[in-house]
Amino acid sequence: MRIAILQRDAAQLGQIEHVLAQGGHTCMPFSDGLVLTKALAASTVDMLVLDWQGTRLSGVEVLKAVRSVNGSQIPVLFASEDVSDDSVVQAFAVGADDYVSLPVCPSVFRARVDALLRRAFPDRYDNVTLDAGPYHFDMRRQSVTRNGEPVALSGTQYRLASLFFANIGRVLSRDHIYAMVWGRELHTLTRTIDSHVSRLRVLLEIDERHGFRLQPVYKSGYRLLRLQGDTTTLEREAA
Repeated sequence: MRIAILQRDAAQLGQIEHVLAQGGHTCMPFSDGLVLTKALAASTVDMLVLDWQGTRLSGVEVLKAVRSVNGSQIPVLFASEDVSDDSVVQAFAVGADDYVSLPVCPSVFRARVDALLRRAFPDRYDNVTLDAGPYHFDMRRQSVTRNGEPVALSGTQYRLASLFFANIGRVLSRDHIYAMVWGRELHTLTRTIDSHVSRLRVLLEIDERHGFRLQPVYKSGYRLLRLQGDTTTLEREAA
């Protein structure tokens, strides 16, 4: 998952980033709340880890801005040295999902992060099969079928397809897509994403006939839209 971190203390920021990276997450670290909000206006993330205090904008002010735009989908966890009752109560009042004290205990912190992400994105976080219209994704085998027929995809193509189908209706920014599919941050303009999306449309036949449209979103990225009333079902397999 892609997680943005706001922490004004460099040592605490480094520790949180290290703990999350060990858990397999991609991190976007920030020490300035205003810079973070500007980044979020052009990007998408799966979770926020915020400090109560902040440079120029506090964590609470960042949270208010995020909730006004993205609603309650993105889980938000506060990690702060300020654990006074007033601060904790105010954080939950404006939409925080959890609150922990600094310095974090790595194992407990990862468990709390995982619990929030699993609740927000169960189809992306657990070992599941994903069914959306005629498409069936086997997350373990990293394979996909359309109307029961296997579709041959490369590893990159499968990661891209499963990312879109696990986020139906959600706008995914280009840098988010690049980080989740290619495993690194996007720092320069590239047509790599566009060419892969174009090829994926053809391979999976993502079109009106099959009830979906994969469309570009101006100045942002891409969004997979459902065009008919198919119900996406998640079938959890035994571990």
